[in-house]
Formats: sequence, structure tokens, C-alpha cells
Amino acid sequence: MFQMSFLLQPSFSAGDFSLIVLAAVLVTIAARQLFRTRVMIWQIMVAGAVVVLLAGSISPAEALGAINVDVMLFLFGMFVVGVALEESGYLASLSYRLLRRARNVDQLVIAILFGAGFLSALLMNDTLAIVGTPLLIHIARKYEVSARLLLLSLAFGVTIGSVASPIGNPQNLLIAVGGGVPNPFVTFFRYLALPTAINLLLAYGVLRLLCGGEFGRQTLNHIQETVVDPDLALLSKLSLVVVMVLIAFKIVSVSLGFPSPLGLTEIALFSALPILLCSPRRLELVRKVDWRTLAFFASMFVLMESVWNSGHLQAAMNGSGFEATSIPVILATSAIASQLVSNVPFVALYLPLLSTLDSSVEAMMALAAGSTIAGNLTIIGAASNVIIVQNGEKRGAAITFTDFMKVGIPLTAANLLVYWIFLSLL
Repeated sequence: MFQMSFLLQPSFSAGDFSLIVLAAVLVTIAARQLFRTRVMIWQIMVAGAVVVLLAGSISPAEALGAINVDVMLFLFGMFVVGVALEESGYLASLSYRLLRRARNVDQLVIAILFGAGFLSALLMNDTLAIVGTPLLIHIARKYEVSARLLLLSLAFGVTIGSVASPIGNPQNLLIAVGGGVPNPFVTFFRYLALPTAINLLLAYGVLRLLCGGEFGRQTLNHIQETVVDPDLALLSKLSLVVVMVLIAFKIVSVSLGFPSPLGLTEIALFSALPILLCSPRRLELVRKVDWRTLAFFASMFVLMESVWNSGHLQAAMNGSGFEATSIPVILATSAIASQLVSNVPFVALYLPLLSTLDSSVEAMMALAAGSTIAGNLTIIGAASNVIIVQNGEKRGAAITFTDFMKVGIPLTAANLLVYWIFLSLL
């Protein structure tokens, strides 16, 4: 492969170059709406990955190894289910049953926040992001309310709700298993359930304060919608049942202390099988999978691995002299560092540090809360955000980097404060 490493002077390392590329990617993502360009987020991330490859900051072998195959297969399987739900019309029909009690936009936003929050604790936040985005865009158009408001509600709901469960997101699962957390479901619920419920209420308050003009006063008149493809709808329902049954099996296995034979990847692929094997529209559905988001994640893994290999983050943590087991330090460090290298790699680094220092359960819970709530700060703070923003943009409902941070910065600060207070009192 053509290399540009000869451009890097001895005083300017490949690791420095990776950080510069990451900064350029973040700035470009943030600024693209200001210049009204048609460049997509996934294209910017792909460009960043290509640049560090050409510069020699990461080798082709390292780049391939950096791509998390489990995550890619999980997303593919859930995208197949999501596309089938949407194309069959079952998702639109389901929206009536889920949200028919909401009489105005305020009630709708509260239902989305708490509904998405509860379900993300059981089905994993990325799953809710994939299924929920087309559903809420459909609802926004149906009732002529702000799609931006509903998608922000979904993003914050799935992030906050996933804090209180060991299977709500990948980093929590890593902490539950690798951190030796006793009886993970009970422990996460005991320490994090109440502050999580309070933070969902805070999310509504911050949205109401900062996006008040988008709430409106109209009454929502719900109308039952018909399924357009009954056969595909039947397969979609079967896939949803498979998802819930397999996740319930996983919850019971983990709760009883048995290793689950099924990972999230296997759950997603098994769930997609009824559609891929039995639907005559299988090729059409696969073509409609959000391949652009998959390209974004593959490229993000490469760029973040390049930054990770530079060692700058590790050196900064080791040389800062901060108190690694302090709850406020864990919360703040998790929220900031997760923006740079993503929350799962950060937890993978921080977890052994806490383990060697014989830290408390409260410290483990702070790591789970901080690394997850980091997703409320910026779009790239959580995979679920990227899924929502990419899918929304594809359907004409764009959320800009500044749109997100306008609400995300004060909300993240409030969320971290709540978790700090509760974890310090326990």
C-alpha cells in the first residue's frame, strides 16, 4: 500500500498524526452543517480511516484486526430485522399500540424517554436505536411534530436507560463480567435504577427548556394503520419474539451465574434468520440494510485503534496523578475520554486499573454510568447516537452536531451530578 509516512518528521510521530486526524474528523462532522455541504458523517469517518492507513499510522493488518466483527454482525442482524419491520408496515401498526395513550407532544416525549429507557435495559440500546428511528420518523410525519425532538428523545432515552442494566450496552457487560460484579442484575439495579429514573425525568426537563418551541400544543389523534405485507409482518413478529426469548434466556443465565452460550451477535443473527431464510424479499431487504452506518463503524474502529496505539491517552492517565478510584474522577474521566477512543476501549483500559487497586462496587458502577452517559455529550459518544443520526439523515430528518450538543452538554452535566450524588451516598 502507498505510504505517506515519509511526510512525518522525527518530532512528529504517527501517534501525533492520528490525534490530528481524529480532531479533523470531529471538527468536520461538527462544521459540515455550517457550510451546508452534502458530505455525510460516514464519508468523513471513512476518509479519516483511509488517511491514517495511507500515513502508516496503522498497518493494514492492524486495521483489519481493529474491526470488531461481533459488533458488525450484530448490527447487520438487527438492521435486517429493522428493515423488515419497516417495509412490512408492522412497525407503523405497532406504533399505534405503543403510543396511543399519548395525547400531546409532552406525553409523547415522556413515553419515548421512559419506554426507550426501559426497553434498552433489556434489549440493548443499539437494538432500540435501529428499530426506533424509522418508527419515530413515521410518527413525526404522521402527527406533524418535530422529528428532531423525537429522535433526540430516543437518543437520550436509550443511553440513559441502558445505564441500569449489565446487558444494556457492551461496556456494562464488560464491567459485569470482567469487573467481577456480584449478582450483576441486582447490583446494577440497586445502585443505578433510581438515579437513572431521575435522569430520564431530567432529560424531559432539559428538552422542554431548550426545545420548547418544538413541543407545540396540538392534540394527537391516533389512527390504527394497516399492515402492507402480512407475510413479511408475520416473519418480523417472529424475529422480535426470537430476540426477546433469547435475551430473556441470557438474562436468566447471567443471573444464575451460568455462562450464556449465546452472545449478542448470535442473538441478532438468529433473530434475522426467519427473514433471511423464509422471505421472498430477502435480497431486497438486504440491499436496504444501512450499509453506510456499517461503513462508519468499520472506519471508526480503524481510526480509534490508530489513536489508541499512539499511547497518548494511556500516558496522560498514568502521568496525571489523579485518584483512579474516586467516583467523581471516574465519572468525569469516563465522559471525556469516551469521546476520544469510544467507551468500550476506554472501559477495557480502565477496568484492569480498578481491579488492581481493589476498588469498590461503587467505583465499578461509576465506570458504567460515566462511560455510558458519555453518549449524551456528543453524537460520536455512543454507537446508538450514530445509528439514530445516520438513519435520520437518510430519511430526511437531520440532527447536526451542534443540535445534539446544545442539549447534550447541560444534560450530561446534570446526569453525572445525579450519579455522583447517589453513588457517594451509598
